[in-house]
Amino acid sequence: MTAMPLDPTAGQLPRSAPLLVGVVALAAGGLVALLAGWGLTGTALAGWLVFAVAYPAWSLAVENRRKATDRVVTVLVWTAFAIAMIPLVSLVVTVVAKGAPALSWEFLSKDSTGRALIEGNGGIFHAVVGTVQVTLVAALIAIPVGVLTAIWLVEYGDGSRLARVVTFLVDVMTGIPSIVAGLFALAFFQVVMGEPLPRLAVAGGVALSLLMIPTVVRSVEEMLKLVPDDLREAAYALGVPKWRTICKVVLPTAVAGIVTGITLSIARVAGETAPLLLVTGVAYGTNWNPLDGSLATLPTYIFSSLSKTSHFEYGDSWADQVWGTALVLIIIVMTLNVVARVIGAVFAPKTGK
Repeated sequence: MTAMPLDPTAGQLPRSAPLLVGVVALAAGGLVALLAGWGLTGTALAGWLVFAVAYPAWSLAVENRRKATDRVVTVLVWTAFAIAMIPLVSLVVTVVAKGAPALSWEFLSKDSTGRALIEGNGGIFHAVVGTVQVTLVAALIAIPVGVLTAIWLVEYGDGSRLARVVTFLVDVMTGIPSIVAGLFALAFFQVVMGEPLPRLAVAGGVALSLLMIPTVVRSVEEMLKLVPDDLREAAYALGVPKWRTICKVVLPTAVAGIVTGITLSIARVAGETAPLLLVTGVAYGTNWNPLDGSLATLPTYIFSSLSKTSHFEYGDSWADQVWGTALVLIIIVMTLNVVARVIGAVFAPKTGK
C-alpha cells in the first residue's frame, strides 16, 4: 500500500495571514471607532487591539501553542518598532513641510544684516560659515587626540593601570553635559585673553572638541580591537617595528570603522547649541575670522530667531527662518551619516573565498 504524501502546508497559516488579519482588524477598528466617535488615533488603537488578539488566536487554532507564542512576540516587536518610528517620522515630516518653502538660493547665500534683521527675510549664509568654522576647529583638535589616545590604549597600554584610568575618564567625559564643556572653554579663554566674555570661533571649537574626543576615542578603540592579532604577529615575525605595524597593518585594516566613527562624531556636535551660546555669542553677519568676534552657527541662529517669532511685527517671517534653518541642519546631519555609511562600505576590507 502506497503511503500518502504529507502536505507541507498542513498546520500552517498562509503567508498572507498577517495581511488578511490586518485588513479585518482595520475594518473592525474603524467600525468600533465610528460607533464610539473616536478619531484616527482611536481607530488605530482599536485596529491594533483586534490584530494583536486575532492573529495569535488564529495561529493557536490552526498551528500550535509554540507558533502562537512566536506570533505574539512578533506583534509586540513590530508594535515597539512602530511606536519608536512615530516621533522620528513626525519630526521629519513637520520640519520638511514647514521648512521646505523657506529654502531658496537667496536664503542660502545671504546673511541677516540690515533690513533683513528687522523683516526676517534674510538668509543663513553667515550661520553656515560659522558652523563650518566651529566644527572644523573642533575636528582639528579632537581627531588627532582621539585617534592617538585610542592607539595608545589598544597597542601600548592594554591592561595597564593607567589605561584603565584613562578609559574611566573617557567614559566620564562621554556623559558630561554640553553646557559644562562650554563653561570650561569660557573659563579657559577668559584666563588666556583676559576678557570677561570672549567671543570667537576657536573657543566654540574647543568646547565642541571636548564633546567629540570621547566619541572618537571609544569608536576608534573598538575598531582597533577588531583587528585580528594574527596580522600583528605576522608583521612582528617579519621584523616590522611596532610603529610601522600600526601604520601599515592595523590602521589600514580598521580605516573604515575609524572614518565612520569620526564622521558620526562630527555629526553629533554639529547641532550643539548650549556651549556655543556661551563662547561664540549671537551674530547676524558673516564673520570669516575664527580668532576674533562673535559668529552665528545654525543651532544658535535658530535659538536667537525664536525670540523674534512671538512678539515681533514680522514674527511669521522669522518662524519661516527658524523652520528653514532647522531643515538645513537636519540635511547636513543626515548627509554626514550617509557619508559615514558610504565610507564604511567603500573602505571596508575586501574578503574573498
